[in-house]
Amino acid sequence: MNIADLYQVFLQYPSVETDTRKLKKGDIFFALKGPNFNGNHYAQQALNEGASYCICDENPGFESEQIIMVEDCLNTLQMLAKHHRQQFNIPFIAITGSNGKTTTKELVSAVLASTYKTYTTEGNLNNHIGVPLTLLRIKKDAEIAVIEMGANHLKEIKSYCSYTLPTHGIITNCGKAHLEGFGGEEAVKKAKGELFDFLKNNYGTAFINTEYDYLIEMGKGIPTIIPFGERCGDLTGVITHDDTYLEVSITKGALLPSIKTQLVGGYNLPNILTAVCVGKTFNVADEKIKTALENYQPSNSRSQLLYKNSNKIILDAYNANPTSMKAAIENLSHMEGAKKVLILGGMMELGQDSLKEHQNIVDLISSNVWHRVVLVGKDYINLPEGYIHFTQSSEAKNWFNQQNFEDTLVLIKGSRSMQMEKVIE
Repeated sequence: MNIADLYQVFLQYPSVETDTRKLKKGDIFFALKGPNFNGNHYAQQALNEGASYCICDENPGFESEQIIMVEDCLNTLQMLAKHHRQQFNIPFIAITGSNGKTTTKELVSAVLASTYKTYTTEGNLNNHIGVPLTLLRIKKDAEIAVIEMGANHLKEIKSYCSYTLPTHGIITNCGKAHLEGFGGEEAVKKAKGELFDFLKNNYGTAFINTEYDYLIEMGKGIPTIIPFGERCGDLTGVITHDDTYLEVSITKGALLPSIKTQLVGGYNLPNILTAVCVGKTFNVADEKIKTALENYQPSNSRSQLLYKNSNKIILDAYNANPTSMKAAIENLSHMEGAKKVLILGGMMELGQDSLKEHQNIVDLISSNVWHRVVLVGKDYINLPEGYIHFTQSSEAKNWFNQQNFEDTLVLIKGSRSMQMEKVIE
């Protein structure tokens, strides 16, 4: 069955699922394969649970008119997503970067949704499966779409662009993330730059933060560039307060002298400015921009400010890399508080640079005075006297529960696999 014919089936049953545990009656089930699973083995279960059709690329072991055989399920899913994307003549905004892309996506979507019917990536479904699923969830009433793109190797963003076909693009930054897959910071820029390459070749528009010289360089050749930043651009803004929650003032491009967010950390300023810039570009009223940004509440362990007894806890345990870890530590050092505690987990996917990057973090910590420092993970070694080391977050949890801290400011951060949120569960 070709994609056009399959699309007619999709129009009749416009809901796609790749996991039988989440399957709803009427869904089209795509039998994807991975290193540790084979969806073709679950085709019968999917039909038993009410799937309208199963898309398979291996013989499922039984015959049914509800089985549609294809050469490659993943490729078919992506091509179906592209065919669906091509039915829309609306802005598609792609967002990628080493840090802040999910928060930026959430903020941009919140601003746009105040005025337009906006579809966006749910959670962080930003990979080779999540991106096409996001596209296929866009309904006919869509006025704008915001698509997050993650990557840990070259040509990944290029692949996503080939079926997302973005009209606009944002690269939040290029930092030390996924170095194991990329091979170095220059490769990170090249990989993230695949979004800008697509925009150059397809008459696109890029929102570029002028604080990053490398983004300006990477953006050369893009037909339309909308600059913003702290000091120069069509829109500029600065931090007015960041002791607890971040407050921002727009100094050019919008009448927003005070945006009182529920975000923690000055490192969120670029994310706020991006959202304001996008909102102004699409003629969202200033007051709606302000309301959307002030009402946004971070969740899922992303820069959440929590209160436990008399303590303030910054829970930023969704992910971590050297760039974001440095920003979080420096942010805590600038916050007011007599007692500050660091509870930091390991940073993953750094390859041969892992020990060096963890040592850099230890050196950074040592340049400030802390009430306690707790480091979790095998790559934190040669620690200064007084630093506490654990191998697992469960050990850090037991330690934390025994401390009975009062009036203490605590930062909990680490890569997803470290599960640092368990410290306060």
